[in-house]
Amino acid sequence: MSLALDYSGFKIVLLAAALPPAPMLLLAGWGGWRLKRGRRGGGWLLAVALLALWFSSTEAVAELLSRVIGQPAALTPAQVGALRGQHDGAVLVLGGGVRRHVPEFGAGVPNDITAERLAYGVWVARRTGWPLGFTGGVGWAATELREPEARIVARVAAQEYGLPLRWAEANSRDTRQNAAYTLPALAAAGVKQVVLVTHEAHMRRALRAFEPEAARRGIRILPAPVGLRTDALTSFADWCPSTEGFEHMRYLTYETLAWWAGR
Repeated sequence: MSLALDYSGFKIVLLAAALPPAPMLLLAGWGGWRLKRGRRGGGWLLAVALLALWFSSTEAVAELLSRVIGQPAALTPAQVGALRGQHDGAVLVLGGGVRRHVPEFGAGVPNDITAERLAYGVWVARRTGWPLGFTGGVGWAATELREPEARIVARVAAQEYGLPLRWAEANSRDTRQNAAYTLPALAAAGVKQVVLVTHEAHMRRALRAFEPEAARRGIRILPAPVGLRTDALTSFADWCPSTEGFEHMRYLTYETLAWWAGR
């Protein structure tokens, strides 16, 4: 197996080192090394690493981090209903990845992130009567993907939801390109309002990419985040490691790094 030392390869290596649990494991290894050699601080480093590993896998800490970063407000059902009858809008779902090939379907399917966004986008489109669009090609780190996200999602939207996509932008590789490649097509179609569907952790970065270009084209962006939680701090189970907590923390860390990188 070879790894090309281009942007895609560099991003994969960087993410592998920066996302949990790698930093905690490195810290634990350093602490264990110091402890074995009788050097000061080894036990404390090991203890901190183990605590960080525990909490970085909990839904409660992920939710706290999300609130510190700044959560967007949900688009309420009442707000969605108020858009019905307006004929200058569109619902746009941002891609979040796909599974290249699933044997039971014999084809590629949206991953959990994209599937959740698509389900909500369909829900909003049906209640507003607005056309549905999707933007997503082959991401920089999706080195094994041969079919663009938009093509896979277009098939799922038509076959499983019975709602064909009006727009299926398949050339973008990141959030900035999502905006650059999609907004001109929407503006050309006379769209003046866009319900932007993505996860709450990604919304801040998405708005940074979409709002300036949309403003220049006279388009109003309506954030419609998915993945919001209001009960993540109320249960003891939320403070215990879980698959959901681990995945949520990794996603938040990824989005924070991408925000700092300006992607």
